[in-house]
Amino acid sequence: MAEPLALYIHWPFCVSKCPYCDFNSHVRSEIDQQQWREALLADLAHEARLLRGRTLTSIFFGGGTPSLMEPATVAALIDAARGQWSTADDLEITLEANPNSVEAARFADLAAAGVNRISLGLQSFEDEALAFLGRAHSSSEGQQALEIAQRHFARVSFDLIYALPGDSETGWSATLDKALGLGTTHLSLYQLTIEPGTRFAALNASGKLDPLDGDIAAALYELTGERSAAAGLPAYEISNHAAPNAESRHNLSYWRYGDYAGVGPGAHGRRTSMRTVRHRKPENFLSCLERNGHGIAEEARLDAGEAADEALVMGLRLVEGIDVGALEQRFARPLVDRGAVERLTHSGHLQQSAERLSVTPRGRLVLDYLLGEIAACRALGGSSEKRYLSSAAKT
Repeated sequence: MAEPLALYIHWPFCVSKCPYCDFNSHVRSEIDQQQWREALLADLAHEARLLRGRTLTSIFFGGGTPSLMEPATVAALIDAARGQWSTADDLEITLEANPNSVEAARFADLAAAGVNRISLGLQSFEDEALAFLGRAHSSSEGQQALEIAQRHFARVSFDLIYALPGDSETGWSATLDKALGLGTTHLSLYQLTIEPGTRFAALNASGKLDPLDGDIAAALYELTGERSAAAGLPAYEISNHAAPNAESRHNLSYWRYGDYAGVGPGAHGRRTSMRTVRHRKPENFLSCLERNGHGIAEEARLDAGEAADEALVMGLRLVEGIDVGALEQRFARPLVDRGAVERLTHSGHLQQSAERLSVTPRGRLVLDYLLGEIAACRALGGSSEKRYLSSAAKT
């Protein structure tokens, strides 16, 4: 098989902006679906011209809210991708969806368009928590959307956000009971993080938001790992849990430091040692596309040291860890400080086998600190402050 490639397509529009969200999303009163179909197809064609001879292993429609796309647009993009590259027999095609009734009504058409995996943003089973998180759906709508999704897609995942102000082990344990009993083979369980530039960040700075105590958040994280593993959905990444062979193959491409093409406003890509970043604002993206035939705002070659550090950061999010020797050979430079690795192995934060280095459950609670200690160039900016990591890689 030719060298594998993942494709990320970003739909930048949302009905409203959630107060915790720092992703590239925009609220517009009107969206010209035909214009955006043509724009995304043109941007995809540009990447395809530069990535000939690859085998496409996954397509991921992210956002924003991709379930606001017309199914015909989704179908056109899937067909174009299949026409540009050879595809794996088990090509994974994921679309992120909000669980309100309008979008759930499109699930049958999205499945007919070629989507075979849905990632549903439930975020909570409680109406009070959904209101706090600024979500536009109710708990009952979420349950109905999940049931519809399970009828139409062979693979269904859903997201929950926990460690909200006031959360307790008792309450989160009950939520886990429900989540693990709903029959999906993949869960993304994220702790609430206060991201710069969000409404929650402003509320926190003004003293109007009191984040959950760090020790309680750590206990909830450990509980999450124990309960999901016991239910047959162990963590395979900091925040992602799956039954065997049900992992997100697209996200594994990121974490294993494979190449991926990024298409659409704000999309990032990694194209044969080149980093690409599209214009974030939809209007700027369209203007650039008209001028240049693509929406790229930044394009730069990754030097070996930068690439090695990124591979270290991404790979150690995975329970499987990294093959240090293979990565050092790939980048022709040291990847880790061997002394620091030995010290943190003895302390129980890292573990080593003949070929691989990985983080222990204890170490996952302080992953940022570990990365700063073991990186060979020490350029990762690790802090000695504990951080309870459960947010997905932002790509």
